[in-house]
Amino acid sequence: MSGYIVRDDEKTVSLPAQRLDKLIARADGDAALLYLFLLRTDGGITPQEVQSRLRWSELRFSAAEHTLQQLGLLDGGAAPAPEPAEERAVYTTDDIANMLEGDRGFAMLVPQTEEKLGKKLKTADLQILAGLYDDLGMPPDVIFLLVGHCISRIEGRYGPGRRPTMRQIEKEGYYWARQGLFDQESAARYLKDYAAKRQQMGTYLKALQIAGRKPVDSEERYIAKWIEKGYSPELVALAYDQTIFYKKELNWRYLSAILRRWEEKGWRTPEDVEQGTKAPKQTAQRQSDDKTDWMKKYIKR
Repeated sequence: MSGYIVRDDEKTVSLPAQRLDKLIARADGDAALLYLFLLRTDGGITPQEVQSRLRWSELRFSAAEHTLQQLGLLDGGAAPAPEPAEERAVYTTDDIANMLEGDRGFAMLVPQTEEKLGKKLKTADLQILAGLYDDLGMPPDVIFLLVGHCISRIEGRYGPGRRPTMRQIEKEGYYWARQGLFDQESAARYLKDYAAKRQQMGTYLKALQIAGRKPVDSEERYIAKWIEKGYSPELVALAYDQTIFYKKELNWRYLSAILRRWEEKGWRTPEDVEQGTKAPKQTAQRQSDDKTDWMKKYIKR
């Protein structure tokens, strides 16, 4: 074979040589494929969509993602959706003025939000608020609950009197939108469920050997999901032990994949995991004993 021909008359994806050198040096095919896939994808994409498109298991995706994070080619964290800044509509000063003058709902929302946050909203803040209200279609009463929720979270993390930025409120607003929280009833149910899960957070943080700090938003969501799934702190602690053993650090996505794999096998308690992992060894031992018994019978003849 004289060589390879790469056709370049179609749409191309640029890749800096330095990044390409990192991928080549690592020699990890899955990591390289994931990086190329993410470069080729227009807009945001969730981990679940990536796994479906590439026909990968969650563990395989987690390993490739972790490699890219180690190489500095992918940001860490567990954000399952694109950043709001990549999706939101752009509102001009005239757009904001027209909404304040012609939309009663938005006109009432602005002073309510300013009162909640204890500050006058700047143009950039009003643009974010307009995006939640007009672009996402979130009603004023739901946005009011959203702002209050964000304030409570920031105060719980940093102390009384601290306030979230509009950027933080926007990010949480997009999360609410993905959860379908577009009416007061569903938002109230979410807040009640969130408060109940918050009370259990401490036990799970202890199982993960996290002390002396509050969990960040993405960490809270992982734990909330585990609570919703019924994974006990003891089961999480066992998955944490395996994660540290294999990854040498706390990798949230890898740990969550372990829990999911155990659930698929029907292992809901540490005792289930212990019994399940022992079974293959016991089977192998029985097969060995059978072979020994056969040999003994053969020798006696």
